[in-house]
Amino acid sequence: MKNIGIMAGASVIALIAGQAAAQDAFVLDEIVVDGGILPSEASRTGATVEVVDGDELSDLSLDTATALDALPGVSFSSNGGLGTTSGLRIRGLGSSYIGVTVDGIDITDPAGTQTGFDFGTFITPGVDRITVLKGPQSAVAGASAVGGSVDITTWRPEELGFSGEARAEAGSFDTYLGSVSLGYLDAQTELAFTLTNVSTEGFSARDSDTEADGFDQVGMNLSVSHRFSDTVLLGFSAFRYDGVAEFDRSTSDETGELDKVQTGARIFAEFDAGGIVHELAYSRSETDRLDPGAFTFSFLGEREKLEYKGTAELGNATLAFGGDWIEESALVLDTLSTTDSDITKAGLFGEVQYRASDDLDLAFTLRYDDHSEFGGQLSGRAALAWQVGDDVTIRAAAGTGYRPPSLNELFGPFGANPNLTPEQARGLELGVERRFDRGFARATLFYNEIDDLITFSGGYVQLPGTTVTQGVELSGEYMVSDRVTLFGTYTFTDAATEDAGLVRVPRHDALLGVSADITDALSGSVSVQHISDLLDFTAFPDTGPLDDYTLANASISYDVTDRVEAYARVENLFDEQYQTVRGYNASDRAVYVGLRAAF
Repeated sequence: MKNIGIMAGASVIALIAGQAAAQDAFVLDEIVVDGGILPSEASRTGATVEVVDGDELSDLSLDTATALDALPGVSFSSNGGLGTTSGLRIRGLGSSYIGVTVDGIDITDPAGTQTGFDFGTFITPGVDRITVLKGPQSAVAGASAVGGSVDITTWRPEELGFSGEARAEAGSFDTYLGSVSLGYLDAQTELAFTLTNVSTEGFSARDSDTEADGFDQVGMNLSVSHRFSDTVLLGFSAFRYDGVAEFDRSTSDETGELDKVQTGARIFAEFDAGGIVHELAYSRSETDRLDPGAFTFSFLGEREKLEYKGTAELGNATLAFGGDWIEESALVLDTLSTTDSDITKAGLFGEVQYRASDDLDLAFTLRYDDHSEFGGQLSGRAALAWQVGDDVTIRAAAGTGYRPPSLNELFGPFGANPNLTPEQARGLELGVERRFDRGFARATLFYNEIDDLITFSGGYVQLPGTTVTQGVELSGEYMVSDRVTLFGTYTFTDAATEDAGLVRVPRHDALLGVSADITDALSGSVSVQHISDLLDFTAFPDTGPLDDYTLANASISYDVTDRVEAYARVENLFDEQYQTVRGYNASDRAVYVGLRAAF
């Protein structure tokens, strides 16, 4: 806790002395975020929520994980370029601790060695908004979300009638992208469809050879809803991502090729009755991975979910309550055997948001799960937001959660241990936000602990003792003028189990940048990010430091017309040689140019 105290002092100084600010400071109260089961205004939620829209993501990278890496408290590691395995971390906790949904559909893979989502094949075009909720969120987003959750919303029309967007991009490593979105919107109906195609020759995933590892993928998203009356709304969403990624199986085998198909669909109905807004939904998702050259060559993960949520206004309080039923299954094939496993979870949940006064908001969330292997599990969260005057908000949250072992960890085929029990997690955070005439600054202290962490050591085992991730997040922006904005983030993370540091978690992650409207039509941005004190495996299970690195990125765009924009993006501007996973390459300097058009 000594390090947290030191960083807390630094954060207070930054808030008092720094006029760090934000371009959205003037509309903060109008932003609605999913900080819990119920949505709320960003300024009135006690949770730590980051929201990134699609335009911001596109300016950063095609790779979603790389783009989200710019957020405080978020980091990533990748086994190569686009299409290779990429893991996201929130406050030091990796993909198996993060819930991920696309248009309300859980897209994590039950057939993975640990249930999680691989961001390596998920690209930014066609994404309208990504919401990152930090801290233990089992009560809000389901069992495994003890590190946080990522909610992805695909493109939606904003203009009445028919509208659309198109994008074409080309760049380094023979990378080509085409994307088109079509939609219709009126008072009763919303229809959206997006088709994307990306192809890249890539670069060698491993640093032991120079053979390029390419990636090709076609993605489709569909969303439709119709309001039949003032009280009845029906909707449907679906996606399909079909891609092939090359990879290096080992330092002596360059022939890996993974065919991956992800599909999902969700149907829902909302209706008002008895003073309550009712929502019923059914969803199904599937991740099918085929690796024809491997001993274990086929992985099929499936999930079905049936859910109900009721919402009622009770004076100064809003109540949400409901339940869900989930079945997850995994079918894994190798040349000698078949592993077929499944579990079910039935849950009940409730949340109360209470506006105690114009300056104080409270939220309490409780969830009970009945797991087919482990019985009853209880998770909770409490949060508050206190407006101290017109320009200061104090936020605090405390939560508990659990991560049940994955199907593979329990039943195999890789390292199964049927004696594993759920990890138990607890977390606290305390934040302050100061708004200025030209922006704001934020600081958040966080502390998370997990008992009996599951790890791999010749098989899956549980570490004795408590794993702790703790630190501080700083972020802010300052409008130097009507045309120039400075922005920056810094995260200090101390992540360890019994003084043994967790791998691939940067202790220091700092980013500084400037964006400018050079003319009415020309704009650009430059950012520099420094990552230091990173551990990774050497000879497993031994660990050692990875080299620190500094990355610079730049982008520029020009409004050809009020509907057509030309842009260019340079990633790794100074051609830094670095790795986020030992033995695996990261991108050299890369240049991409493109056109975006709205119609």
